[in-house]
Amino acid sequence: MNRIPHFLCAGLLAAAALSPVAALAQLGVGEGTGAAAATNAAPQHVAPTALATLLSNNLALHVAADNNHGAAAGVPCASLGADWASCATGRLIFVNRGQQLITDGGWKLYLHSIRRLLRIDRPGFTLRHLTGDLYELTPQPGSLRLAPGERFELPFVGEYWYLRYSDLLPRPYVVVAGAQPAVLKYDDTDDETRYVESLPPDAQSNSPGNAPPVAAQAVSDRALPSVKRQRALDGTLDLHGVDLRLPDISPAQVESLRERAHTLGLDDAGTRVAGIVAPQRLPADIAVPGGYRLTIGPSGAFIEGYDAAGEYYGVQTLYSLVQEGGGRIPAMRIEDAPRFPHRGMHVDLARNFKHPATLRRLIDQMSAYKLNRLHLHLSDDEGWRIEIPGLPELTEIGGRRCHDLSETHCLLPQLGSGPDNRSGGGYLTRNDYIELVRYAADHFVEVIPEIDMPAHSRAAVVTMEARYRRLHAEGQEQEATEYRLLDPQDTSQLTTVQFYDRRSDLNPCVPGALNFASKVIREIASMHAQAQVPLHIWHFGGDEAKNILLGAGFQPLNGTDPGKGRVDLAAQDKPWARSPMCKALLQRGEIKSIDELPTRFAKQVSMQVAANGINTMAAWEDGLKGASGPQEFGTRNVMVSLWDTIFWGGADSARDWSAKGYQTVLALPDYLYFDFPYTLNPRERGYYWGSHATDEYKVFSFAPENLPQNAELFGDRDGNPFEVTGTGGAPRIEGIQGQAWGEVMRNDRLLEYMVYPRLLALAERAWHKADWELPFVAGVSYKLGATHHVDMVALERDWAGFATVLKQRELPKLERAGIGYRKPTFTLTGE
Repeated sequence: MNRIPHFLCAGLLAAAALSPVAALAQLGVGEGTGAAAATNAAPQHVAPTALATLLSNNLALHVAADNNHGAAAGVPCASLGADWASCATGRLIFVNRGQQLITDGGWKLYLHSIRRLLRIDRPGFTLRHLTGDLYELTPQPGSLRLAPGERFELPFVGEYWYLRYSDLLPRPYVVVAGAQPAVLKYDDTDDETRYVESLPPDAQSNSPGNAPPVAAQAVSDRALPSVKRQRALDGTLDLHGVDLRLPDISPAQVESLRERAHTLGLDDAGTRVAGIVAPQRLPADIAVPGGYRLTIGPSGAFIEGYDAAGEYYGVQTLYSLVQEGGGRIPAMRIEDAPRFPHRGMHVDLARNFKHPATLRRLIDQMSAYKLNRLHLHLSDDEGWRIEIPGLPELTEIGGRRCHDLSETHCLLPQLGSGPDNRSGGGYLTRNDYIELVRYAADHFVEVIPEIDMPAHSRAAVVTMEARYRRLHAEGQEQEATEYRLLDPQDTSQLTTVQFYDRRSDLNPCVPGALNFASKVIREIASMHAQAQVPLHIWHFGGDEAKNILLGAGFQPLNGTDPGKGRVDLAAQDKPWARSPMCKALLQRGEIKSIDELPTRFAKQVSMQVAANGINTMAAWEDGLKGASGPQEFGTRNVMVSLWDTIFWGGADSARDWSAKGYQTVLALPDYLYFDFPYTLNPRERGYYWGSHATDEYKVFSFAPENLPQNAELFGDRDGNPFEVTGTGGAPRIEGIQGQAWGEVMRNDRLLEYMVYPRLLALAERAWHKADWELPFVAGVSYKLGATHHVDMVALERDWAGFATVLKQRELPKLERAGIGYRKPTFTLTGE
């Protein structure tokens, strides 16, 4: 159904006066809910473990999302407190797939929802939000009786809309007192189509993607990423093996090139590949870090690098030109250098952990395509993913999920993990991290650790509270409070972006906060030192310290705007607003407003970063916005990770941050978030608040140094044209990076599906500036369908070459490396 019929709403009100069993019999909604089902004899008492097993093996929870326009269908979305009065309707469908009767007695169901569940539209059930995306559903006595094969439908209202199967999370579980929590067997899957019965009509799309079909090109001389310039020479090189002679590269780095050759099917013995570091022999535009000249002739290859990295990249270019298993390469001379110093990939380990072997495979591919910085998001609300000596609770509790309502032994399940870490759990031991840092360095990849604070810190806050309780009970009060991250008298009421309470934010006013940051920075820096790979960049995080219910989409309970949700604004606080310790800072004049606290804390942490010999502190833009410029921080450099979309002002943001002197790295969601879907097809997973469809062509088409230009090629999130006019000076861009946020990537396989082949298009734009990219010019406007500044013939010609190399040469290499990539969205004709 598309909405709750008016007669059913009235029936629900009338039935509320009856007993639950009688109400179900009268309503008779859905199969198995009529009088016959409601009057079956009650089952005999079942032992807790047997009941949990019965429910786990036989009860299935299906979901049907019916209508994404609840308000238009008469649902009081504004009164329910939906953001911008936007809500959707659907049904939770209980199905008995066993041979025994299922009743309501003695159990609770725990389910996940990335949308706020605003209401259950049936009497006899209690819905309680616990934390994050976890809800507790309790059937009241007499509310549920399911004979074998029967269904029971429970209508609900959720916030916003449901456009993807991945909007609806798996692994609900039952809890019976005296038994272990048990996942419903039929919902224990990462294939959402097994339990999502339907999506609303406006969620249907068979769009194959943005990429136009292309004819295969002759690309024997094209590398990926493309090179700065090249000149053909006489002859060809028959390359089936490599004899590497690279004295200026460390033995471990030479070995990584040898391993890459093995992956491509090249032998150890064969063509001589020699190289030297000779910066003085290179032309000025190539004489930069990572620059090189590669000469390929019939008898071998010779590389002149600006530095060791340049020499290394010269070999990777040679490898790029050869088919897997070897073959002939045209003789040529290449002069090449990186476009940006920062060519990055971000991986979120906190929401759902990814294993070291997967990260090593990622490093292999980053290295092959000349990406040089791996940004690891190691902590968040949902998990802490790196061992810190002296603070075992961080990983013993914060690294796993289970059904412990006190969160003394673990964090509560999130993101469809189940109560036993069927997805999401795990962490890097100290030794894992040291080995990973060393492995990355051997591939000319720099690891950037991120410990997110002061917001998105729930895993740290909860685990340090457990530590406090343990030491307090032992009478060690000073030790107990040393790393405590809460003001125990703070009563601030807030809801964070992902629906946590004030424990999502460490309190920057308590002494333990800076103690904790200093301890973690010191320990991770020591891991880099032990790996003999100094830590150069520390990422502070700093994003989203706010109460979403104070956003523009909400109004007071007596508000009259039909387009905004009504909430009790008087009961809502900004983070730390009711913290006595923070109020004391106000009274002493150390801050003028609570709003200053995130940036104030970032400055304090930057001093600790500098004290550990780290030259650069990075942060998401939120964490730096209260400062006038990088000179207010303790480190030599301050890097901003920019995550505005272009249609929400990203071009202006890049200009402003760059003008203030920040090293500006573009992490723009509409082009560079790889947790967003590839296409409009609802079976493609991903969040989509910034883009409904980001395939490899869209990433390839990105113009990072002239952000207004992008408005001519693609519309906003919904495909609508928008106009951007260049103003001020051209921003100075430090680089770009792809983002693999982990909410929808519950396992390593899903990470690789979402990242590849988009990573190769990212590498193309991070390393090489295309001839169809226009220079930034103030006053020039761009708009889809209205302006025609971009040379589309040149763009499509370039794309055809890239697509041919990707399909014919690079995808077989990914397969040989064991990478679980997604099949490209484009079709290649004439192969």
